[in-house]
Amino acid sequence: MTDHPITPASLRGAVDLSALARPAATSAPAGAAPGGGSADNLVIAVDDATFADAMQTSTRVPVIVALWSASRPASKDHVNSLATEVRSYGGRLQLATVDIDTALQIRQALQVQQVPMVLAILAGQPVPLYVGDQPAQAIHQVLDQVLEAAVANGVTGRLETSADDDAAEQPETEPELPETHQRAYDAIESGDLDAAVAAYEQALKENPGDDEARLGLGQVRLLKRTAGVDLDTARAEAAAAPTDVDKQILVADLDVLGGHIEDAFARLIDLVRATTGDERNAAREHLVQLFDVVGPTDERVKKARTALMSALY
Repeated sequence: MTDHPITPASLRGAVDLSALARPAATSAPAGAAPGGGSADNLVIAVDDATFADAMQTSTRVPVIVALWSASRPASKDHVNSLATEVRSYGGRLQLATVDIDTALQIRQALQVQQVPMVLAILAGQPVPLYVGDQPAQAIHQVLDQVLEAAVANGVTGRLETSADDDAAEQPETEPELPETHQRAYDAIESGDLDAAVAAYEQALKENPGDDEARLGLGQVRLLKRTAGVDLDTARAEAAAAPTDVDKQILVADLDVLGGHIEDAFARLIDLVRATTGDERNAAREHLVQLFDVVGPTDERVKKARTALMSALY
């Protein structure tokens, strides 16, 4: 699986799809699409004429665009697997399938050379995800990252599903999100990161075992620490001072924000090895904080924990 950062910065200028935001004059029929076609609004088939609809939806929920070809059955099988994963998120994502044999404008705009090819669209901006078949676990990890980026960019809507219709007939319904989580999401959407931090801290005060709140708190704090930082300047300063804890920590934060998780962890583990006393402890504590940002179940976190123990002892 290719490692593309999914961050606020990466949403600018990744691919120019502006021409596709306007319906084409004519288009070929989309054909039999994988993933269930238009049976529900979570998985839809789009072509050159209807791609603008997916762009509009991406202002509410992330749209996963899967390009496939009827002439390559394996690509259709992968899109079917992807559709299953997308539906498991209960309306927080939409999958738009594109047959490149008929959607020629999309194929040209994305310079498609291999299928399946998968990207995300957040608030009208595309972000490449991966090319080629992927196992279900890898797909799920990528979709989790897309949702994390969506929250950071204020895209926090939810599409109605058939399950919603069934639930409407029940006398009682569960709230979609805990109240503190909803406050945090609303604050992120309005750009008030301090309020988002306060909401997540309140969630953890009420339930210290709330892993989603801990993950959200770490991510919002990361966004605060790196706001307005120039990446090139930070890297140059860190390179000139390899044992300066503050400078190394800042670059590690930027690496995590840019999707370079292993690089961030390796930088801080090396810093733990190279320092002593309070400086060493500061590097170790910050690395542990970044573990919460990425998530305790992530394989990269598990490997880094082992490497940290080796560096300490």
